[in-house]
Amino acid sequence: MKIPFLVVVLFVSIESNAQDISYNRKMVDTLASASFWGRGYTKDGMQKAADFLAKEFKTLGLQPLGKKDYFQKFAYSANTFPGEMKVTINNKKLIPGVDFLVTAASHSTKSKGKLQKQDSVTFVNAEKKIIVTLENKLTWDASQKEEDFTEIQLDKKRFLEIPTSIKVNIENKFIKKFEAANICAMVSGTQKPDSFIFITAHYDHLGGMGSDTYFPGANDNASGVALLLSLAKYYAMHPQKYSIGFILFAGEEIGLLGSKYYTEHPIVPLKNIRFLTNTDLAGTGEEGITVVNASVFPKEFDLMNKINGENKYLVSIGARGKAANSDHYWFTELGVPSFFFYTKGGIAAYHDVFDKAATLPLNEQADLMQLMIKFNEGLQE
Repeated sequence: MKIPFLVVVLFVSIESNAQDISYNRKMVDTLASASFWGRGYTKDGMQKAADFLAKEFKTLGLQPLGKKDYFQKFAYSANTFPGEMKVTINNKKLIPGVDFLVTAASHSTKSKGKLQKQDSVTFVNAEKKIIVTLENKLTWDASQKEEDFTEIQLDKKRFLEIPTSIKVNIENKFIKKFEAANICAMVSGTQKPDSFIFITAHYDHLGGMGSDTYFPGANDNASGVALLLSLAKYYAMHPQKYSIGFILFAGEEIGLLGSKYYTEHPIVPLKNIRFLTNTDLAGTGEEGITVVNASVFPKEFDLMNKINGENKYLVSIGARGKAANSDHYWFTELGVPSFFFYTKGGIAAYHDVFDKAATLPLNEQADLMQLMIKFNEGLQE
């Protein structure tokens, strides 16, 4: 019995998408695992991730964007928490990341004492320079500075008492020159090799808070890295007219530092970049995506919407103006046409210990990949 041609094509397409999703899932599971410890500032998490990603680019068949290797090295200051992370309030031992967070600029302290109420959500021990606040959601960050006090945030949905006493042992380490690297690769163009389309994402996250608690960063931004790598895999097998450049930035979570460094020390001249698309928080998509800079580059936004309308990849593509909320920003400021898109809907875990691979659906990664491929084709016409 002969199988109709269209059925064969459909089967091959579905199988290909399944393979793409499987690869993306593997990348998210790997990058969000404890082995990379939040891709941050303790247990060599960021360095391990950088080495892994450079090897992945090489395995996929991409060449370095630079002359020597895939790494664009730079350094910056960072406050880190490598050791003790113990907090007891009202004689109750609290769970790091779940019951409490230590703000990213806090310093070490080993002390105990009474807490005085300042207002309905703030309690202090002035002598020990300790501040305790009640928060609706625990959201962590990274910091380039170290304060002379320690601030502890409590989840007020879990801690229902008035804090009156505290016992704390917290260890921080301030690093003046934390060594990091952007990971840069390319697929050379077949007709216009000196003209580039860039695809970017940040691979760093928040790392760990103490020796036993880390922030997986599955959606932020292992999901964006997975999408970028799947596109790198595709373009390695399907070179385009233009060269396709890929940059995985470090230092995004601490102030967009990796992308800033690249724009100040470009490997490819910025004037050679036809367009840059940055992806961050790409793990959901039930409600579509939002595109930052849509109103700044209406021609390209119309192209993306046209492609999506013809192929029904996403339920919607929302428009947003200029914003300094991810690594596209410095490029836009220096005249490089750029988009940043993020997915909407689904889980709300963000900058917390609950942003895990196991709960991240990745339900639109295959569609996002196809949208990006067709969008980049349109940019080269």
